[in-house]
Amino acid sequence: MNASTSRRALLVLYTALVFVFIFAPIVSTVVFSFNADRFPSLPWGGFSLQWYEAIFADASIQRGLMNSLIVAVATSAIATFLGFAAAYVDYRYRFFGKMAYISIVALPPTVPVVILGVAMLTFEGRIGLSGTLTGITVGHVVLAAPFAMALVRMRLADLDPDIERAAWNLGATPWATITGVVIPFCLPAILASVFLTAAVSFDEFMIAWFVSGVNETLPVRVLAMLQGQVSPRINAIGALVFAVSMTLVVAAQMLLGRSGRRNAKEA
Repeated sequence: MNASTSRRALLVLYTALVFVFIFAPIVSTVVFSFNADRFPSLPWGGFSLQWYEAIFADASIQRGLMNSLIVAVATSAIATFLGFAAAYVDYRYRFFGKMAYISIVALPPTVPVVILGVAMLTFEGRIGLSGTLTGITVGHVVLAAPFAMALVRMRLADLDPDIERAAWNLGATPWATITGVVIPFCLPAILASVFLTAAVSFDEFMIAWFVSGVNETLPVRVLAMLQGQVSPRINAIGALVFAVSMTLVVAAQMLLGRSGRRNAKEA
């Protein structure tokens, strides 16, 4: 075995170990969600779907799932719109304080979510949004919009500024240029942003825990179940949340990958 083959084998082994370390807890959750026994122990007590049947028959879990889906859809739409607008301003204009503008827009994910949750609770309590789905959506938009901005800004970096100027010279208005040139060009990143911000919102727990009140999202409902007793139904909920989140993230990655390959071919 030569040196190159050895390095490649070590790299493959290292990558496999990293994936095992990351996904082992998730895989165990999925595996034990199908275990007929109440306790997650080996050997299995047999294959069963009873925990999935139990969660779909639980009205509180159904409400939590519906609340999470509503908030995720609203968050993805609003955060993507705001992220696109912020990215386009950064791409198109030069102005005094631009660095401060970018820093402030990108700041929320760097703030500890506990601090962000407390701040949201205090602020929304004063304006009457605390305990509502609208309040949860506002908190998630604050957290997710910077991710949308980052995705769209990366796509805009590949847009030749002369294309917009050419459209203006041909008589297109700024609005027509945005809707006819910029948005179609950014569409893969915009769709990826929709999926990614929906995943961020669907998984988010801390802000929702502070501001949700009686309108619990699914992660908050899971915590409430854990405070009562360790139920095997949590494994089934975890498996479903993982499936939804992975689907959204993989969709976002596929869109970004396709966009990148298209750019490489055009270059």
